[in-house]
Amino acid sequence: MTITQPDLSVFETLESEVRSYCRGWPTVFDRARGSRMYDEDGHEYLDFFAGAGSLNYGHNNPVLKRALIDYLERDGVTHGLDMSTSAKRTFLQTFQDLVLRPRDLPYKVMFPGPTGTNAVESALKLARKVKGREAIVSFTNAFHGMSLGSLAVTGNAFKRAGAGIPLVHGTPMPFDNYFDGAVEDFLWFERLLEDQGSGLNKPAAVIVETVQGEGGINVARAEWLRALAELCERQDMLLIVDDIQMGCGRTGAFFSFEEAGITPDIVTVSKSISGYGLPMSLCLFKPELDIWEPGEHNGTFRGNNPAFVTATAALESYWADGSAMEKQTRARGEQVEQGLIAICEENPPAVKEYRGRGLVWGMEFHDKERAGRIARRAFDLGLLIETSGPESEVVKLLPALTITPDELDEGLSVLARAVRETA
Repeated sequence: MTITQPDLSVFETLESEVRSYCRGWPTVFDRARGSRMYDEDGHEYLDFFAGAGSLNYGHNNPVLKRALIDYLERDGVTHGLDMSTSAKRTFLQTFQDLVLRPRDLPYKVMFPGPTGTNAVESALKLARKVKGREAIVSFTNAFHGMSLGSLAVTGNAFKRAGAGIPLVHGTPMPFDNYFDGAVEDFLWFERLLEDQGSGLNKPAAVIVETVQGEGGINVARAEWLRALAELCERQDMLLIVDDIQMGCGRTGAFFSFEEAGITPDIVTVSKSISGYGLPMSLCLFKPELDIWEPGEHNGTFRGNNPAFVTATAALESYWADGSAMEKQTRARGEQVEQGLIAICEENPPAVKEYRGRGLVWGMEFHDKERAGRIARRAFDLGLLIETSGPESEVVKLLPALTITPDELDEGLSVLARAVRETA
């Protein structure tokens, strides 16, 4: 097969230098279906990236696409701000019936702006408004978004530096296993809270990811999350779970915190909530926290009605039958784990460890630059994977939840070859 050089000139001359993913995948993608992407020359790529977790049901999922096309063809409302529309009503009712009620979750639903960082900003603002305090506690290696409030609770030094101004009112604490089990959970945190001389302002809230995706696939134990929830209750702090990348079934259950048996005060959801890759986000919170004044937090594109349509179709297609989707994701996750075990056994000196839950997995290497080389070689071999971690030292696997077992085996085989060929 002859591979021609793609024409990237307009991107290189006109588009900003800030672009990133395209540098690791130097081709021009043209179409996509399921877990496959195709460039302009027809070359096929197996997608273990899934739009950074925004395509849990694959590219151009036919059921969701049909619902979207039907809605557009009948001239359904596209832009609705926060007006009441039939599409929004159907989504809210479906979300209540299929997600909230079966889990006995009492949440009110807020539509902030359409991205994850919008949801985080609204959660932080609400927590501060409710508690009348400014400080927010986050965790080492956290990532919560790229706007200023979200960056203030993000750990990555490179991303924080991009703000260009001091990022204040956020205090980091050690994430689970940060000290390799040598320090009792929350010993430092609780001592600071109880010591009047510690200098720690009383926090309004704590924000946490149950699995840190951008931070390197760091998985919090269920008992750690339960202890955190108990600490928040004792110390009169709200618990915010950022479920933007790990929600919507990524770890198995619809919400990633379900396994821990906790009910956060506030939950942020985005990425795959629309099901189709359309911008949409939610901020969920307990009813007693709903003290917003009308219009106190708003946004022009918070009423993305086509996203409501595909979100409803996704819930009805994948979450109406109880635990079937969760069981399938866990089974696929076990398949990935077995593949990673085989790679580790084949390359024992190179791999530091693998870790994950459901269908989010990471493999860390002693040579911190090797993960990048593996991702580049995987692309050459037709597999899309990205890296994560503070030094991009972790190969990150984030396939669609709808991927087939054969496609998983194919991708894991390519990954194993990329690891071998970058020794």
